[in-house]
Amino acid sequence: MSDFDSNPFADPDLNNPFKPPPGNVKMPNVPSTQPAIMKPTEEHPAYTQIAKEHALAQAELLKRQEELERKAAELDRREREMQNLSQHGRKNNWPPLPENFPVRPCFYQDFSVDIPVEFQKTVKIMYYLWMFHAVTLFLNIFGCLAWFCVDPTRGVDFGLSILWFVLFTPCSFVCWYRPLYGAFRSDSSFRFFVFFFVYICQFAVHVLQAAGFHNWGNCGWISSLTGLNKSIPVGIMMIIIAALFTASAVISLVMFKKVHGLYRTTGASFEKAQQEFATGVMSNKTVQTAAANAASTAATSAAQNAFKGNQI
Repeated sequence: MSDFDSNPFADPDLNNPFKPPPGNVKMPNVPSTQPAIMKPTEEHPAYTQIAKEHALAQAELLKRQEELERKAAELDRREREMQNLSQHGRKNNWPPLPENFPVRPCFYQDFSVDIPVEFQKTVKIMYYLWMFHAVTLFLNIFGCLAWFCVDPTRGVDFGLSILWFVLFTPCSFVCWYRPLYGAFRSDSSFRFFVFFFVYICQFAVHVLQAAGFHNWGNCGWISSLTGLNKSIPVGIMMIIIAALFTASAVISLVMFKKVHGLYRTTGASFEKAQQEFATGVMSNKTVQTAAANAASTAATSAAQNAFKGNQI
């Protein structure tokens, strides 16, 4: 009965859940139930890709916004300059001559005012190309003079070199550079066609000058090799000038393709060139005066013939 009378709760360690088990008893391996914690540096791949695309799109939008703001500022500046020109007059400023010089400038030239921003670099390069060719023609005079000094039979080349400098320098400026300047300034199809026609002839001139045929007044490659046989210093000088003529021809070909590509993006066409030519001819005061005089003469002749017919 003593066993039944014993109190099973007498020993406080029996029901103590916090008491460690005996040393010979092994606890079962219970898997950890703690939640996985993602490190702050770990991100989901899809989220990373979306973040990158968002950053690229935002950078592209900022770039476009900056470009639009730059163009808007450029347009505002050009508009203010045009207003100033309309108020104070558009005075010619090229060629830049001193105030006390007897000859006044003949043209107005300002790339920032006349030429759109996207075409300014091309027009400036063409202007520098014209200057480069003019300097080459000027050096060509000294090359032919040196050749004439070592070979007295080359007087024709020396005389022609002076003629080419006096002739080609202003003609190239007026005949192909100014039409190009005006074409980009007013988006004129007719001036583009004038430029292309004249510039093809100019390129042919560059090629002939680089070749340097005898009695043509150019220190090209053929003339340079001939002058090298007479004098090595003179030949070297002529070879340098021939290289400059060759550079002019190569750069002219590259810029011709460049201008032609820009021309195709402006929407110009041969039909527009014809319309501009017809409009320009009809709006010309000289043509209007001649047409009015012709119409008046025709009307007078018809009236006289009718009067004579009535008398008969």
